[in-house]
Amino acid sequence: MTQQFTNPIEPFLAYQNVLILDGGLATELEARHHNLNDPLWSAKILLEQPEAIRQVHSDYLWAGADCIISASYQASLPGLMARGLSEADAANLIRFAVQLAIEARDQFWAVMANRRGRLRPLVAASVGPYGAYLADGSEYTGIYDLDEAGLLAWHRPRWEILANSGADLLACETIPSLAEANALRQLLLETPTVPAWISFACQDGRHISDGTPLADCVQRLNDVPNLVAVGINCTPPRFVPELITAVQAHTDKLVIVYPNSGELYDPDSKTWLGQSNPAEFGTISREWRKMGALLVGGCCRTGPEHIRQIRDRTRPTLKT
Repeated sequence: MTQQFTNPIEPFLAYQNVLILDGGLATELEARHHNLNDPLWSAKILLEQPEAIRQVHSDYLWAGADCIISASYQASLPGLMARGLSEADAANLIRFAVQLAIEARDQFWAVMANRRGRLRPLVAASVGPYGAYLADGSEYTGIYDLDEAGLLAWHRPRWEILANSGADLLACETIPSLAEANALRQLLLETPTVPAWISFACQDGRHISDGTPLADCVQRLNDVPNLVAVGINCTPPRFVPELITAVQAHTDKLVIVYPNSGELYDPDSKTWLGQSNPAEFGTISREWRKMGALLVGGCCRTGPEHIRQIRDRTRPTLKT
């Protein structure tokens, strides 16, 4: 008998025709004056000040997010073990990242007033790319020292932890290369009851970070039943409309978009250049919805106010 999976997104689409994601986690922690200048990035705060992460999750829920994403993006077994943790302790910390999000969700949902006009929010376990572990910027280039088989072997231990973490689904995000997408595709096929999305980091309106056409990546993933959505994240908003068109032309799967704020990062000064206007972000998110993106949120340098603006501009039409 073929194993079946439950698509946790369908109730939201049936109820309000949209799923609103949260915004950036690590950059929101930085905005709250936490020091993330570390190879572990947000996982540093997971080790040192986990309550700060729980608070960010909570603030996104209050802002209107239907789905919050765990702080496991940069939390990997080799990365945490390099910091001195045992393999068992590293695995437990990765599980803890998901548990923090679940606790924030459950605390929010325990307040009866928060249930008015809402469905119980989802928790997605973040599966960051290999480049996030390397902490050398390669998640934005896709230039790796591992081939597809090596990436599959690297991802598998953490995948097994997160697939059994209690999260509602997995968020494979900021994927920069076709080889890494192929590795994640294999893991999804090996765990057919685990729903997930895959979102790519893109360099322009047609190509992911390693130069592969996004259309080719999308077509490669079409045969994965438990892949519930495919799309784009951590990409400048100006590229999103063309990228949505590319995704829609090659798949019937749900389209997910959660770009960055549009600001530019200067690696020399380690500062962000430009300005982010939450109201403008909310307004353009309405255009993404009109184009057919049913899962919408923000990534780096977006915060709770951006998500509140998306919620306001999207104005979900309740069906029941």
